[in-house]
Amino acid sequence: MVLIVVLVVSGALVAGAVWGAYGSMGKQTEGFLVALAGGALLLSVTTELIEPAVERAGLSVAALAVATGAGLFTGIDYLVSRKWGSDSGGGLLASITLDGIPENLALGVALIGAGAPEVAALAGSILLSNLPEAAGGAKQMAQGRMSKGKVIALWAATAALLSVAAIAGNILLANVGEGPLSFIRGLAAGAVVASLATEVFPQGFKDDHHWAGIATALGLLAALALGQLGSG
Repeated sequence: MVLIVVLVVSGALVAGAVWGAYGSMGKQTEGFLVALAGGALLLSVTTELIEPAVERAGLSVAALAVATGAGLFTGIDYLVSRKWGSDSGGGLLASITLDGIPENLALGVALIGAGAPEVAALAGSILLSNLPEAAGGAKQMAQGRMSKGKVIALWAATAALLSVAAIAGNILLANVGEGPLSFIRGLAAGAVVASLATEVFPQGFKDDHHWAGIATALGLLAALALGQLGSG
């Protein structure tokens, strides 16, 4: 089951990067897809990361972790924008990496003993959020100074890193207490929230402002449906 989810994580990022770098995608389509991913992340960051962290470690620990994650993302996003430019796609890559590493560590643990419906829900949520973000980020990078081959290699390396994180979480963190795991979830949540505010929703509105709100709602509803599948 872990390998299934790992393949989904890797496949979504690489497929999205190939689509963004080599495929045909208008600005409105790109904005719609990014906003769709943002809607899915809105729900997952609350139900899969923040709520479990608060329930199992308390509000103070969860709040500290969320604030730390948001601060880390903001600082690295600033450095990325200084090096590559704010419209380079690097921010989306930083977003996926920063929230993905702690999220996938926790994901690996969550998959221990999970059944087929839970696996399907988790895999679907990852696909829903990562595919459009990778496509949008890779397109921006390919339109800049970076070669398409380098763009694909960078996203493939990110996919491999997140895959390793999920496997490591499943193997190494199986017996770790809820306190450290809750802090990991909070770090991921903080990075997600900061990325939504600074990268995802601004790009969605900029590229497709007429439909960005609809796309966000659709993404949230799709993630909700996948969550219901997992709980059922």
